[in-house]
Amino acid sequence: MTFYRKNLIYLILLVILAAIAFVPRLKSKISDVFFPVAEIKNAISLSESDYDIDLKGINVPSTNLKTLKEEKPLFLNFWGTWCPPCREEWPTIQKLYDAQNGQLNFVLIAMQDQEETVREFLKKNNYTAPVYIAQSPLPEKLLPKVFPTTFILNKEGRILLKEEASKDWNSNSVHEFLKNSIK
Repeated sequence: MTFYRKNLIYLILLVILAAIAFVPRLKSKISDVFFPVAEIKNAISLSESDYDIDLKGINVPSTNLKTLKEEKPLFLNFWGTWCPPCREEWPTIQKLYDAQNGQLNFVLIAMQDQEETVREFLKKNNYTAPVYIAQSPLPEKLLPKVFPTTFILNKEGRILLKEEASKDWNSNSVHEFLKNSIK
């Protein structure tokens, strides 16, 4: 009996850690509370040539990233229909897109995907955020190493945020960050 009393704390901690590890929503909430979205210090800026990416529109007209950069700050996301974390974050991206009411340009670039597969994915889930397929090489500064990878860039080309994981993009911390950084 004394063994159980002595180790009760450890058992409770183990259960809490297991819950955090295996319950994605709980992990996301804890991450937002303890590690809120913060501005990257000494952020990298993109040059004009880094924005020269031809984009084939899937649910929007085709364009070049340069033209979108000039209008508003950018929410730039690299994802794939084949990527479970990418699919997991999509509903929150759509909610953020709906909530931002045109204050931010959204560019979601499907990588290593067939155009028809992307169209089916968007239609099946009723997603309307602008999706493209890159038609020209990506610059090293934007080339994703993992999926999903998301950048938030200001109009001057400064990378305000780089997230290399699935995230709840509709969280209060993200909305606060955007409100404070894209004035």
